Amino acid sequence: MDWYDTVFELIDLRSFSNLWFWIVLAVLWSSTSHWVMGVPYDMVARARRNGGQAAQDLEDLVRINTNRLLFIAEESGLWVVAIGSAFLSGVAILGFYPGYWIEFAQAVFLLAFPMTLVGLLSVRSARLIREGEGEGEALWRRLRIHRMLTQLIGMVSIFVTALWGMYMNLTVLPF
Repeated sequence: MDWYDTVFELIDLRSFSNLWFWIVLAVLWSSTSHWVMGVPYDMVARARRNGGQAAQDLEDLVRINTNRLLFIAEESGLWVVAIGSAFLSGVAILGFYPGYWIEFAQAVFLLAFPMTLVGLLSVRSARLIREGEGEGEALWRRLRIHRMLTQLIGMVSIFVTALWGMYMNLTVLPF
C-alpha cells in the first residue's frame, strides 16, 4: 500500500463508514451536554449541594457567559444568522440534492444543524437568565432545563444520524 492510499484511507470522505465521524459525533454531544451555557454541569450540582462560594462562583460565571452570548447576539446576530443559514443551505443542497449527493456534506449538515438549535436555545436561556432567572434556585432550574433540552436534541440528532448512516452504508456503493 502506498502513502496516498494510507492517507486517503485515514481521511476517508465516506463519513458514515468512518470511525472518526462517530467519534466526533460522540465527543460533540458529550461535551455539548456537559458544558451548559459555558459552565460545566458538575459546577451546577456542586453549587446546589454546597451553596455559599460555589453558588456565587456559578452565578458569576453564568452572568459572564450570558452577557457575552447576548452581546454577540445583539451586535452581530443578523450576520451570524445570515452566514449560518447560507452555510447550512449550501451544505444541505450539496448533501441531499439528487444531483450532488455528497456524503461528507450530509455528515457536516447532520452535525451542524442540531448545533444551531442548541445555539438558539442558548440565546433563549441567556435572555431568560438576564430577565430574572440569574440567581439561586431559578438559575439552577434554568440550567437543568437547558441541559435536558440539549440532551433531547442530542438524542434525536444521534438517532437520526445513525439511521441515515446505516441507510447510506447499506444502499450507497463506494466510489
